Amino acid sequence: MADKEVLLTPEGLRKLEEELELLKSVKRREVAERIKVAISYGDISENSEYEDAKNEQAFIEGRIMTLEKQLRNARVINEDEVDTNVVSIGSTVKVLDLDLDEEVEYTIVGSAEANPAENKISNESPVGKALLGKQIGSTVEVNVPAGVIKFKILEIKR
Repeated sequence: MADKEVLLTPEGLRKLEEELELLKSVKRREVAERIKVAISYGDISENSEYEDAKNEQAFIEGRIMTLEKQLRNARVINEDEVDTNVVSIGSTVKVLDLDLDEEVEYTIVGSAEANPAENKISNESPVGKALLGKQIGSTVEVNVPAGVIKFKILEIKR
């Protein structure tokens, strides 16, 4: 089965590359040093420092593999590809939540760089899917676990 294409903005690509570099250059070295120190304590069969360091090492190596795979399958969405007439990946969309009468701004990104705390939502999320392909003035209903949310699209920008 072919690997899934990973859609990234230029900023998302840069962040993944920086994280990968940090893990490979700094974190790997740090955890190797922790393992070395833990081994120096003697018997590793009941050594919690050793176990913690080995678990962290496994996590770091797993994350490195994930990042390398994402970067291998990355397709960067450049700003000039973003159409401001319809919502697409890379768009920043201002919507009016019709139930709460609040304006919210979302940036539609690929799943690898989604971060709800920064209002960066995945194109695969319920809200992201519902907004994709819509135009200014459209009203969108989104089925979410809490029920149905209604948004009116006010603005689309790069």
